[in-house]
Amino acid sequence: MKKANHVVEGPDGLVYTARLPLSSATLNYLAALIRGHCKKIGSRWRALPPGRIAAIVLAVLRCDQRPGDLAGGNGIHRTTVTRWVREVVGLLAARAPRLQRALKKIARTGGGVVLLDGTLIRTRRRTGTANRKNC
Repeated sequence: MKKANHVVEGPDGLVYTARLPLSSATLNYLAALIRGHCKKIGSRWRALPPGRIAAIVLAVLRCDQRPGDLAGGNGIHRTTVTRWVREVVGLLAARAPRLQRALKKIARTGGGVVLLDGTLIRTRRRTGTANRKNC
C-alpha cells in the first residue's frame, strides 16, 4: 500500500521584492561589518552570504519589512532573520559614539533639539510654576 502524498495548493516560490533606497557604500559597509564579526566569532557557515544578510537586515530596519516575509522569500526561517537583525543592531551600536560625547558635540555646534533613536514620544509642556525645559 502506498502512502498518499499530501500536496498543499497555492503558489510555489512566491517571492516578495522591495526596492531599498540604499547606496552601495552602505550595503558594503554593513556586509564588511558582518563578515568581520563572523570571522571574529569563528562562524564557518551562514545560511546566506554577508551581502544578502546586510540587505535583509536593512530591509527590516529601514523599510519596516516583516522578518517572516523576508525569510520566506529567501528560504530561511523567520527567527534567523530576527537573530540577524539583533546581531547587526549590536554591531552598529558598538561603533556608535557614546551618548556623552555625542551630546557635547551637539552642544558645541549649537544644536537645540536632539533626536536620539528615531522614536517619537508625545510630550506636553508643563504649565504654571512647573514650566521648565523638558529633556
